[in-house]
Amino acid sequence: MEFQFSFNSFLFISFLFLAFKLWKKSKSANKKSAGKLPPGPKKLPIIGNAHQLLNGGLPHQAISKLGKEYGPIMHLQLGEVPAVVVSCRDIAKDMLKTHDPAFAGRPERMAGKIIWYDNTDIAFCPYNEYWKQMRKICMMELLSPTNVRSFGYIRQDEVQQLTETIKNSAGVPINLAELIYSYTSSMTCRAAFGKVCRDKFTLIKHLKKAVGLAGGFELVDVFPSIKLLEYISSTKRELVKAHHTVDVILDNIISEHKQNLAATKKGNGESGDEDLIDVLVRLMESGSLQNPITNDNIKAVIFDMFSAGTETTSSTIEWAMSELMRNPDVMAKAQAEVRESFKGKKIIQEADVQKLKYLKLVVKETLRLHPPVPLLPRACREERVIEGYTITEKTQTMVNVWAMGRDPKYWNDPLEFQPQRFDENNMDFLGQNYEYLPFGSGRRVCPGVSFGIANVELPLAHFLYYFDWQIPGGVRP
Repeated sequence: MEFQFSFNSFLFISFLFLAFKLWKKSKSANKKSAGKLPPGPKKLPIIGNAHQLLNGGLPHQAISKLGKEYGPIMHLQLGEVPAVVVSCRDIAKDMLKTHDPAFAGRPERMAGKIIWYDNTDIAFCPYNEYWKQMRKICMMELLSPTNVRSFGYIRQDEVQQLTETIKNSAGVPINLAELIYSYTSSMTCRAAFGKVCRDKFTLIKHLKKAVGLAGGFELVDVFPSIKLLEYISSTKRELVKAHHTVDVILDNIISEHKQNLAATKKGNGESGDEDLIDVLVRLMESGSLQNPITNDNIKAVIFDMFSAGTETTSSTIEWAMSELMRNPDVMAKAQAEVRESFKGKKIIQEADVQKLKYLKLVVKETLRLHPPVPLLPRACREERVIEGYTITEKTQTMVNVWAMGRDPKYWNDPLEFQPQRFDENNMDFLGQNYEYLPFGSGRRVCPGVSFGIANVELPLAHFLYYFDWQIPGGVRP
């Protein structure tokens, strides 16, 4: 016990000493650098403003409170890392459209290097030629409108299974969040792996753990020059362990895809078409790519598909149901539309859902109040002047989508759940309305929007058509 205490004390003192030296160095560098920084809260020695992001509440909520005091463009210092937060429509447009390439980078994080195979996925990959190629593949091959429609029978099957599970629990309280997560994860796995996934529940369990670990806060990310932090990080050990487990499973899946393709010349999709891994394997073996890809690159993209297709989709469905439960008038109107449209039908087909105008407004309003990514993470690749303030290279930039979606400058009664507002303003979520950016904008806009929305609308239509919902335990909306 005495040795352990002394060793930990030594590490802590060493960290403080190194951090203090780096703080002095960065402070000196800031004085020498030209340009005017945006306003921001007072910074503490060494840690800067990191404590204000972790001191109660969620980071985007803490940042929003600071933004109300320091303005729509704000400077923060997170350890060694400078950051700029934007919470204004016009400044966001200037950054994401006018200066798009300069702000198309991604912050470097330890988890990204481990989980996403040295950031060779799409979401966290640096802005370079490889990223451009992979994003094009995603838009044209993996998640094209045709491909998204081709997965319709999987969605239909998974939603029907989900509906039956809820029917069999009639009158008994259920954990809807768990059921939704099971639906989205199973849907994503079937689209990605087709018939080649012997134990999808084991894979889903380990994928979920890996993605969850990747979402945590790590000191090494705000003190990147102190390599010692990475070596002593318990999170890194957990990340490596989870990554290795999933890596072995994915390697086996890819190998089986290759063997089946070579033997049958047919896709591994459940209907005999290509699944997502088939597409990537075909492109890898074609020799036509300017930047050749490997098995690791394929696995990095699959991690992306799982984290986006499962985590964000399930949270959107869950928030939509929460808001409907809290707003009985909206619930009644949405249910009336669904039940009138499908009166007498036993099965709701995916094509039928496109007729549900009010349901689509409910989804839009859910994304306004509860965007899947509250803070859009970017990194400045080239020094730029925004609103008279100098944003230096490698500065982390964040667009506070959550704050803009609740700003009374842009929305009447912003905290009220009012789907009809989107019938009046005719906004969409494709990144051209800069006060409403649930899927981002510019070069880094989410390429899986159509896949995600399709996976949200169909289960919501089933929930409203087949069931009347109550909050258990006498809890009021």
